[in-house]
Amino acid sequence: MESIIKQNYAENNSVARSPTLQTVLMVEKFIDDNSGEYTKTQLFNNLPKKVMWQTFQVIMEYLESINKIVYDREGVIVYIWNPELSAKIKDRKDLEWNAK
Repeated sequence: MESIIKQNYAENNSVARSPTLQTVLMVEKFIDDNSGEYTKTQLFNNLPKKVMWQTFQVIMEYLESINKIVYDREGVIVYIWNPELSAKIKDRKDLEWNAK
């Protein structure tokens, strides 16, 4: 399943500009700090640093594909990643953790 997501992601974004890690982290932090505040366009217009729209689209698709963000019914972006919970369940013996 993961390879299908990566393949579709690569095919859909082959023309788009690839974001740097710094840009991805900047957008992710801004979403985390402002979760539930902005729609996609509003978020794009309020980023602390300017980003090309195509690059922003790639970042948003990426964050959604790895389950860090979701959109509510009004199109507002909500940050759903919970690192504390992830750290707790990662070491549970009754769960299989596939780090491939």
